[in-house]
Amino acid sequence: MKTILAPKAGFCFGVKRALDLAMHTAKQDEKHIYTLGPLIHSPQVVEDLSRKGLKVVQDIEDIPEGVIIVRSHGVGPEVFERAMEKGLKVVDATCPFVKKAQELAKKLNEQGYQVIVVGDKEHPEVTGILGWTGHQGIVAETPQQADNMPAMNRIGIISQTTQPEENFNKIVSVLQQKAEDTITFNTICHATRDRQDAAVQLAKSVDVMIVVGGKNSANTQKLARLCADTGTPTYHIETAAEIDSKWLYGVELVGITAGASTPDWIIKEVRNYMDDVTNQEIEKQQLEEALTVKELHKGDVVNGVVVQVGDDEVLVDVGGKSEGVIPLRECSCCDIRSPKEIFKVGDEIKVAVIRVQDDEGKILLSKRKADAEKAWDELLQSATDNTPVEGVVVEVVKGGLLLDLGVQAFMPASLVERGYVEDLSKYIGEKLQAKVIEVKKESKRVILSRKAILEEEYNQKRLSLWKELEEGQLRKGIVRRITHYGVFVDLGGIDGLLHVSEMAWYRVGHPTELLKENDEIEVFVLGIDKENEKVSLSLKRILPNPWDNIERKYSEGQVVTGKVVRLVPFGAFVELEPGVDALIHISQISQKRIGTPGEVVSVAEQVTAKIIDIDPQKHKISLSIKELSEKEPESQENHVTSNPVLQEDSTVTIGENLDAETHEKLKKATE
Repeated sequence: MKTILAPKAGFCFGVKRALDLAMHTAKQDEKHIYTLGPLIHSPQVVEDLSRKGLKVVQDIEDIPEGVIIVRSHGVGPEVFERAMEKGLKVVDATCPFVKKAQELAKKLNEQGYQVIVVGDKEHPEVTGILGWTGHQGIVAETPQQADNMPAMNRIGIISQTTQPEENFNKIVSVLQQKAEDTITFNTICHATRDRQDAAVQLAKSVDVMIVVGGKNSANTQKLARLCADTGTPTYHIETAAEIDSKWLYGVELVGITAGASTPDWIIKEVRNYMDDVTNQEIEKQQLEEALTVKELHKGDVVNGVVVQVGDDEVLVDVGGKSEGVIPLRECSCCDIRSPKEIFKVGDEIKVAVIRVQDDEGKILLSKRKADAEKAWDELLQSATDNTPVEGVVVEVVKGGLLLDLGVQAFMPASLVERGYVEDLSKYIGEKLQAKVIEVKKESKRVILSRKAILEEEYNQKRLSLWKELEEGQLRKGIVRRITHYGVFVDLGGIDGLLHVSEMAWYRVGHPTELLKENDEIEVFVLGIDKENEKVSLSLKRILPNPWDNIERKYSEGQVVTGKVVRLVPFGAFVELEPGVDALIHISQISQKRIGTPGEVVSVAEQVTAKIIDIDPQKHKISLSIKELSEKEPESQENHVTSNPVLQEDSTVTIGENLDAETHEKLKKATE
């Protein structure tokens, strides 16, 4: 028998923090220390704290003086107020996740929402949260209770931190139909969620599940209930002394998990006890097997141990009068060159008896048939339940992959990934999870899809991301597609558009000037349209704006040098620095009358000019080359009356060939 401890078993962050605060308080030589209710749901820990001077009371009125420790479940505001009135010192050990739920409940209540707490009505954490709503909040324990509630104007939904995610989502779905204005906060503690998920996954893979923790702990009770719901025999204990060895008889795998209030030393005690039981059972079983010779029959599926691996056969001890033989053809459902590819001495395997005695007096066995019998049952069940199976890729064939699941299964190339895969050979030898989309035992046909699992994971990630995505966030993403107007960035299941105008504070001609496919970048979430599933992003919003404090770098009368970046009918734009362009109006380019700016300056030319105006609010700087040059006498031609042209500064000049209105339209179109 083998024992496996689930990840995240034992103390959670909130419980450990509360215990540390209590121990620290006990060391401060305080004479009167009280906890309002048991600090944690572990009688053994509470007893240890009692020996250190911490007394448990159920009501604050039972505390005459000294220190009150608020446990991790938290309390309502009235307790803090009463403690202040009585002159008690308060050590607040409320779990930060619970504290967040309390703050949300208070805020929602103040904003006029009917607060609904998804959780257990009698749980002290829920009682405390309701206190922060002025006891105006209500509790929904089941989807049925939520469905029986009347329609409301505004609903604010929060959760007890230890609620199962599935129950929370079902209740939220019902409540969202009760009001047009609903707001939901998933305040389930991620540590609780991770603990529950890990326990359920372990329960599915073992023969017996042991859940360790206080019998009065709602958290541990839920763990036990979730594990039992998988169909695996589950036992809830507080200490190793409660284990019944009968639970473990004939069992190969035992899973262990523990509630958030269970200390490490109790978990270790349980594991040590089970190891002792295991050793005793192994010794007993080995003795019985040594004294018993199994009677084998054709078709039996029995356990065996590999004792020798040859080039074309395997010898297996199945407890008979002699070892059994697995020929090469009976080793696997898939073609192999040698048994050494999949067997080694000491392996414990299941085999089917093909013949009790062949011509040489040997027992003929088949690993292939034993695997197939079990595999067909599992495949049929998986297809019915829509649960995944796992197999090893053994070969690339035309159109896809062959996998060994105990029987040979085919995975079409189009169902390996969410997108096209050019080289399938990289999967050989890999373990892949897939959904069974077709299974026919009579024709030995199995079709698998890994893409189905990946799509589910992708859609789940999308849903989660939509819930947490907010305007103003900074997000990391991968550039997936580039167009002339911008790039699409994968934020982890949702593609957002980074428009070319939001890439930099200066003009970007094409996105490829800055980015390429598969670049990882950080972006600013500019806007969210959940209805149309669109997200707009910005890169320049997280970069320094060159126009900030522009007046500190430039001033009227200052002589500057820059590069001409664009010519328009009414002037030339000069880049003073990336993101800062200034305009030299056509009237300020030369002392002489000119028809177009290109007669004097050209794109990419370095020019020197004088700043004649700065408008930081409108992001405009006006330059003049003319004021730097020596003024020439005006000829008679310069005084010929022509249509006045409106400059950028709205002043009128003479000699232009465009009327003011047309000139202004051209200027706006090019800006």
